[in-house]
Amino acid sequence: MNESDDRPKAPWTVDWAQAPAGWNWVAQDGDGRWYWYRTRPEPGFAGRVWRSHSRNQCPAGQGEPNPDWFASLAPRPPH
Repeated sequence: MNESDDRPKAPWTVDWAQAPAGWNWVAQDGDGRWYWYRTRPEPGFAGRVWRSHSRNQCPAGQGEPNPDWFASLAPRPPH
């Protein structure tokens, strides 16, 4: 058995250096998935997800499910 399989994984954290250029928003859905957004998304409370046209969202990372997902929206910080 590989001991590294038993280690807890570090939680995913926002790293703006990984965001595509011009994608100035990040948010986490209720299931824990994070996405970059080119335009400001709107909350979709029925599905616990952020909504934006599919061309304006890009997967960013996977975290733990988040009951406070609606508080996760963040703009890209100024340089």
